[in-house]
Amino acid sequence: MKPARLTYLFFGFLLLVACSSRDNTNQEEEENTSDNIYFPPLNTDQWDTKSISELGWNENELQPLLNYLEEKNSKSFIILHEGKIVVESYFNGHSSTLPWYWASSGKTLTTAITGIAQVEGLIDINHPVSDYIGSGWTSAPTNKESLITSKNLLTMTSGLDDSLGDNVSSENLQYEADAGNRWAYHNVYRKLQDVVATASNKTFTEYFNIKLKNKIGMTGAWLETENFNVYWSNTRSMARFGLLTYAGGKWKNELILPENFLNDAINTSQNLNEAYGYMWWLNGKATYRLPQTQLEFSGSLIPNAPTDMYCALGRDDQKIYIVPSKKLVLIRMGNAADDENFALSDFDDELWLRINALID
Repeated sequence: MKPARLTYLFFGFLLLVACSSRDNTNQEEEENTSDNIYFPPLNTDQWDTKSISELGWNENELQPLLNYLEEKNSKSFIILHEGKIVVESYFNGHSSTLPWYWASSGKTLTTAITGIAQVEGLIDINHPVSDYIGSGWTSAPTNKESLITSKNLLTMTSGLDDSLGDNVSSENLQYEADAGNRWAYHNVYRKLQDVVATASNKTFTEYFNIKLKNKIGMTGAWLETENFNVYWSNTRSMARFGLLTYAGGKWKNELILPENFLNDAINTSQNLNEAYGYMWWLNGKATYRLPQTQLEFSGSLIPNAPTDMYCALGRDDQKIYIVPSKKLVLIRMGNAADDENFALSDFDDELWLRINALID
């Protein structure tokens, strides 16, 4: 989604943030879990830190990394180690309180909510989408539409024609191949939000706020524009979600995301694109596919990044990187580093070259 299309929403969003549905009850500071992961307390700006020297990183490489981020149109950058903030910087007039859009990295929020709805018994991702929202939600023949499950939407294997744009009205969702037989990055994943809303008898936003946002202390809001439902928040809220995922779906001692579902989400989900889970991108695989092409590329998604890294990637270089082996969660928000892009760009590999210089 182009930033120009979103600019007019900015002040409306600030009003939404001002009335964000946080619980005003005082919260005690969160403790480390038995896995030694720190969780920041809810409803405050308090967040414990950890120094670069404490970790034995190369402190002289920090400023070159920050300079590169600023040069590449970044607005914010955070590194967490075991949940504590090691690096937090803002650039180009941005600040810790200002919101920015997640773009397609926010698809992983829909993934999380789908998993929560499944563990609550509201949905089964292996059942047809039409079981929940009725038939005729596509222009495909009924027998072909009925093949499309929620899992197909999670894995981008709906078989619907991805060349017709982002409109998800029925007339624009046309049959291309049987579900499960073709990988194509497609806005039709949004129908998962309709599935959850119908099954929960709540709006998607209501269910999201109750089951995820409020539980981990996120701010922000979903804003509808054209054919997108985009999440906006400050950078720390994106970091909270990344931390929840890194911690195996737990926030302190509460399991919020079902562990089995999350494990499926961050591993190869189908045999068409090794580097794709449930809307999470996976590094370290032998091959990968990218949006708007049916080509298969050899090699790792981001060669300079750790092989166990998985990530949420959004248009114009919105990033959540999670690296279990190094106990890291990294966040980057901003405008496109170079040219406008859909998810992955050369910026990822160049950025990781500089991150490695800092942390290794």
